[in-house]
Amino acid sequence: MEYAKARSEQFLRRLGCGLAVILTGSVFASTGFAQGPQVDVDNPPGASTSRGILGEALGASGTSGLDGTPIQTQDSIFGGRPGPSATRAPINQLSSPQPAISRIRRLAQTTPLESAAVPRYGQLELPAESDAEEGPADGLTLDAAVNRLLQRNISLLALKFEIPMAEADVLTASLRNNPIFYADSQLIPYGHYSNARPGGDLQYDVNVTQPIDVWRKRKARTIVAQRARRVTEAQFQDAVRLQIDNLYTAYVDVVAARLTLKFSRKYADGLRNLLALNEQLRGAGFIKPSDVLAIKAKLELAELQIREATQTLAKTLRTLGRLLDIPPKEADSMQLRSTINDMSPLPTTNEALIETGLNARPDLLAFRMGLLRADADVTNARAQRFSDVYLLYQPYTFQNNAWQGLKSATSYALGVTVSLPVYNRNQGNIIRSKLNAEQSKLELVNQEKQIIYDVEEAIREYDLSRNSVIEFKKEVIPASQAVRDSAFKRWQGGETSALDYLEAQQDYNDVVRQYRDVLVRHRRSMLDLNTAVGTRIVQ
Repeated sequence: MEYAKARSEQFLRRLGCGLAVILTGSVFASTGFAQGPQVDVDNPPGASTSRGILGEALGASGTSGLDGTPIQTQDSIFGGRPGPSATRAPINQLSSPQPAISRIRRLAQTTPLESAAVPRYGQLELPAESDAEEGPADGLTLDAAVNRLLQRNISLLALKFEIPMAEADVLTASLRNNPIFYADSQLIPYGHYSNARPGGDLQYDVNVTQPIDVWRKRKARTIVAQRARRVTEAQFQDAVRLQIDNLYTAYVDVVAARLTLKFSRKYADGLRNLLALNEQLRGAGFIKPSDVLAIKAKLELAELQIREATQTLAKTLRTLGRLLDIPPKEADSMQLRSTINDMSPLPTTNEALIETGLNARPDLLAFRMGLLRADADVTNARAQRFSDVYLLYQPYTFQNNAWQGLKSATSYALGVTVSLPVYNRNQGNIIRSKLNAEQSKLELVNQEKQIIYDVEEAIREYDLSRNSVIEFKKEVIPASQAVRDSAFKRWQGGETSALDYLEAQQDYNDVVRQYRDVLVRHRRSMLDLNTAVGTRIVQ
């Protein structure tokens, strides 16, 4: 009798140590200590949580599983009595970790780069054959700049982490539920049992509860995460498209600043030659000193314009260098090889460009993937209607009969815990996911119309700017040159003064400045067409 009592006390001490270890783990992570299932869930399956630089995945509806719904009070016993047939599994610990995917309406877009302010005051002169100059042979081409942007741009390198994070979400969603180990002791007396105060047999239980995904919720949530990953990939491609558009802006800014500096220097050289000639005429007494002073004043303004154009070129070079991750000192000496004069017509029809845009634009692809994600959310919400089935296997139950002078007994138990979907069948989230799918369809239609509008506007701008450049080259520039040359001949013949010639020269220079503006505008329209279509159409 005493031996059996000592054995039972020793077993109780060992079991107490084991329970202390278990209590520090995740099995008792819920707030209750009752033997029945614990169902208070802080973050139910599918709950919306925000994450990521790109924002959220298009088409997400935000669902919560039935496993997180209360089906009993914290203090109740699911089986109705203590004993080996009741599960001890906290239900909130049986739910698989959910991927950090949240509701997305729109991607956090790359901030568009504003065009640099090219100086518009002063006069410019058109150098001979300036349109044919493209820069040094080893200069940075636009294709090389795009390749470096994709490899070295820090913003894109940071955004690229969104893709492996989305893959990690797929892994999280595909994880199975963990089995639960549980051990306890029941009917422990305060003191000891006796004939005057009888009690039940002291009982020790060890059991394992395995959740079974009967309703294939794991597969449904994995499909949601996989489609969210495809949305993230498309969103990253769109971020690349917008960052390339920023590169286009910075690249054309450098070309425009270089063109302005070249025209400014040509204008200043012409004024120096004119000043030298008029100083000779003043020495011979043919013109007044005030005419020479007027030319000197214009030359000073031309020198100021050169300094301003030089500063603008340096600023645009550093902006381009920042996009390409080029140190400022190296960016200051960077040379580009790019022509600004390309009068080629569109390589294809307007209808073909619109069709290409509808097929190639990654933002539209993201919306299409988002619609598939929304449909998967509906399937996932339906799968979450019912909880998992919890299979209990209790391989060891020890009943201590030593206090009665009888031999102790061991046994095993099997049990199943099933939640009855009487009140909560995830009705609200199913309705929400269906509405979100309908909303995603409308957003997809709206995005398609927006892309058609973008491409049509880019085509109109391309045609308008191209026609303007052609008209300037064929009509406006030759006519202005003829007026200026006529004024120069009258001045050489002594019919007018140098100031009259300078006035005609100023009108011509204003035309040259407008010509520079339409050249830059057309170059921008070419690259804007690429951005609108979503692929390289023109170089």
